[in-house]
Amino acid sequence: MRKQFAVFCARWLVNSVALWVAVRLLETGDYATTPDSFVTFLFAGLALSLVNTLLRPIVIILSLPAIVLTIGLFMLIVNGFLVFIAIGLVPGLSLTFMSSIVAGVVVSLANYVFSGIMDQYKGTKEK
Repeated sequence: MRKQFAVFCARWLVNSVALWVAVRLLETGDYATTPDSFVTFLFAGLALSLVNTLLRPIVIILSLPAIVLTIGLFMLIVNGFLVFIAIGLVPGLSLTFMSSIVAGVVVSLANYVFSGIMDQYKGTKEK
């Protein structure tokens, strides 16, 4: 149970940093509306982690025909939709849907790297 909580907290931090990077890369030029507080991005990372935990399986099941039809490319839209929902839950942050799709790619890449690091750590710990 402790290990699962530690992985959740680490993934929360990775999501927060990835959202910070994505929002900084994709901001629309209005610097007054982009928050500088990392606490805002911690809340956004928590919102994304919870949305991924609770809504992701439902959204994937509902969009399964489109995912199969596009050979998995529709997952980009699903990830963008989940990021769009998570960003919408946090006051002070906003992205367009198209920017959310790109932010979803950034977050997915960050989580992919994190999972690779965790797999390497798990492999060295077993030896």
